[in-house]
Amino acid sequence: MKQFLKFVSATLAGLILFSFISFILLLAGIAAMIPAPEPVKENSVLHLRLEGDLTERSEKDLFALLGSEETPVIGLDDILASIRAAKENPDIKGIYLNPGLFRAGYASLNEIRTALMDFRESGKFVFAYSGNYTQGAYYLCSVADMFCLNREGIVDFRGIASSTLFFKNLLEKIGVEMQVVKVGTYKSFTEQFTNEGMSEANREQMTLLTQTIWDNTLHDISSVRNVSKSELIAAADGFLTFQPAEKALEMKMVDSLIYPDQIDHILNGYLETGRNAKVSFVKPVDLIDATDPNDPASEDKIALVYATGEIDNGSTKGIQTGKLYKLLQRLERDSSVKAVVLRINSPGGSAYGSEQIWHAVSLLKQSKPVIASMGDYAASGGYYIACNATKIIANPNTITGSIGIFGVIPNVEGLMGKAGISHDIVKTGEFADMPTVYRAMTGDERRIIQQYVNRGYDLFLRRCAEGRNIARDSIAAIAEGRVWSGVSALSLGLVDRLGTLQDAIQLAAEEAGLTFYDIEEYPEKEDWFTRLTELPESGMEKLFFKSAFTEERAILNKLYKIDRLQAALPFDLNVE
Repeated sequence: MKQFLKFVSATLAGLILFSFISFILLLAGIAAMIPAPEPVKENSVLHLRLEGDLTERSEKDLFALLGSEETPVIGLDDILASIRAAKENPDIKGIYLNPGLFRAGYASLNEIRTALMDFRESGKFVFAYSGNYTQGAYYLCSVADMFCLNREGIVDFRGIASSTLFFKNLLEKIGVEMQVVKVGTYKSFTEQFTNEGMSEANREQMTLLTQTIWDNTLHDISSVRNVSKSELIAAADGFLTFQPAEKALEMKMVDSLIYPDQIDHILNGYLETGRNAKVSFVKPVDLIDATDPNDPASEDKIALVYATGEIDNGSTKGIQTGKLYKLLQRLERDSSVKAVVLRINSPGGSAYGSEQIWHAVSLLKQSKPVIASMGDYAASGGYYIACNATKIIANPNTITGSIGIFGVIPNVEGLMGKAGISHDIVKTGEFADMPTVYRAMTGDERRIIQQYVNRGYDLFLRRCAEGRNIARDSIAAIAEGRVWSGVSALSLGLVDRLGTLQDAIQLAAEEAGLTFYDIEEYPEKEDWFTRLTELPESGMEKLFFKSAFTEERAILNKLYKIDRLQAALPFDLNVE
């Protein structure tokens, strides 16, 4: 028996050692696969290949690194940084925009577009070519000096739509009742579980929101394409998406129809090199990695803090209140940090978590300016954490507001009955088992919870009123859970001005009286080793679900993770 145990122990030790060595070799192999940045040659062109889903910050995508067919994830931060670096680099003469199936929010697209316009104003050129422009990519590329489409290509231009899924009938069929307590006529997140379609209030706010973003889009395209707003509307209403490419040229939506082999010839014309010369392309990573982060220009810093995703959504992704709270406290104590830019791209989440972050911002701004910069979303809890900043800058297409509170308690008593499951309980008091999903709420329970929700809403209103220096009644009149675009938010006093992240950084420097400063980003990005440890979990998700029912699973998963009161967007917005 002893010999057998020794043999088993030795075998296990060998397997562990082999696994460890294999893991180290795997890491070394991955590290060797990461290409080193190439030096920038004279007369180079930055090649921006825009594909996949845009996120606020880039991350080391190991699936892409390992040669996976997965759709890439691109970081807005890297795109903006590469455009700025290309502008400052005398060897780079232009940018080649080459979009594929590119998906991004209209606020983020506006940020990139603004950076490209600034690049053009430096005297350099922007060229765009694709065989398939999504509507967002078309909006982005409309800033190009020359806008080309493949002779058999598509320009997807049809207007903006916003859709919401409704689960009321499904829930009734399976015997689940969604018990809703909320404040806010427009706070319509819970309509997904109680209605078969949009309420009139929800339809009203969505109509205004989508029309405002569409108007902004038409105005921006018209201003650079020399095409009137009415002509753009005619193109969209004519379903340009499935019209021949010649129709896009005829309507002045593009400048030329070409094949890929003509691209170098056009670029050489801008570069004033030989007709058949080979164009030197530069990738964004070559520019970003060439910047030496260990060579600070100043001891004074502006901290750029990213607050992205849902607030306390029960996963490692999104905004985690505890971590963000501690980070803001640390920045408050750091004398080298003279100002903070809080970059918010969040639809909200936990009302409790939002209040904690609000408090941390309040303490921080007593010692240094705090500028809130709004991305695609800064709504509900996302607005809660912004409202007390020294100044707030929104993008014209930012979705913000949604000042309201709700709570949802499912009642699965009917489902249990259908499944043949019964439920019984003994308790020491009337409310000892509350909240519970096994029975319906009593009248007293609903009344008490509604009072709790009302207090949360009243606190939210007071925080907004104090932060914006607006009377509570005035805030209440534009609250009720209603969402607004950045343009509308400015007219209502919810934000101070419209602009980009770069504008927010500049404002932070002005507020702190800085001329020379370094920008330090927080939290630090995960390195590729940390990302590797997440590979099994994300891999199983993709293996079993891939892209099936992603929207439905996201909504139900959000409902499953709801904790306490929620200050979240009233819907999962799907603007196309």
